[in-house]
Parts: sequence; C-alpha cells; structure tokens
Amino acid sequence: MTVRTVLHHPDPKLRERSREVDVTEITSTNFQTLLEDMIDTMKVENGVGLAAPQIGVQKRVIIIETPQGPMPFINPVIVKKSKRLVNSEEGCLSVPEVYGIVKRHKQVKVTALDRTGLEIEIKTGGLISTIFQHEIDHIDGILFIDKAEKIQQIAPGKEETII
Repeated sequence: MTVRTVLHHPDPKLRERSREVDVTEITSTNFQTLLEDMIDTMKVENGVGLAAPQIGVQKRVIIIETPQGPMPFINPVIVKKSKRLVNSEEGCLSVPEVYGIVKRHKQVKVTALDRTGLEIEIKTGGLISTIFQHEIDHIDGILFIDKAEKIQQIAPGKEETII
C-alpha cells in the first residue's frame, strides 16, 4: 500500500488543467500503480473521490467510491447533464476543514476509459453524480470553493466523509 501526499489549497498544481491520458499508457505498470496509489490514498484520507492533481499528477484520472468499491475513471467527460440542479454540501481533501453548498446537476452521464482502456458510459444521480462533477472540476483546475456558497470552517479533527 502506497499513500501519496494530498496537496492543499493554495498549491498552484491544483489550478492546472490536467492532460489527457494516452490509451497506450493505461496498461503500463507505472499507470496501474498510480491507480492503486490513488485508491489507497483516498481510503486512508477518508474520501469518496480523488483526482490525480490532488496528489500532484497532472493527468485526467479520478477515483470514485461506488457501491461496487473504488473505481478509476480515465479521461472522464460529462456528456449529458440534467437541467435540474440540487444543492450539495461538499468538502474536499485538498481544502481541509472547509465546507460549502454547491449547486450541481442532479444527474449526469459520463463517458470515460476504465482501468483496461475500454470506453465506458455511466448514468448516475445522487451522491455519485455530485462526486463525478466535483472530481472532473479538479482535473480542470477548479475547486469546490470557486462555486460554493455558505462556506464554513469546521473544527479540526471532526470526522467527515469528504470528496
């Protein structure tokens, strides 16, 4: 198990747009190790999502905690989103002890590559939809605090599940 250091705001790497991953890179040992390190890091940090830029890797890779367990999504793109918006209370591993309300699309359809390089499509709503939107923002250099209302600090050490 390898846990990587999570970068914190205002680290400038969190504001860079990540580069697409070439499909030929996906099956390499180094890339598969990156995916495992991201999953390990997300679990240890008590997150439900993690984007590669959060560990200083400028690649379009996100990990999302799903009912089937943590899953990597490579080069994810939101191809459709509901018109209906919902208020989502969000936090972030890269912005510790801060929470806010973000308006997100209630449902999204995402295309991405899986860990073998195959294209997949996911239609989702609820928390998973919010996590996809939050993590895809990360790979575009956007933090939830850029969109949040009612931002508040919480006491250090308070146990929370964060995106």
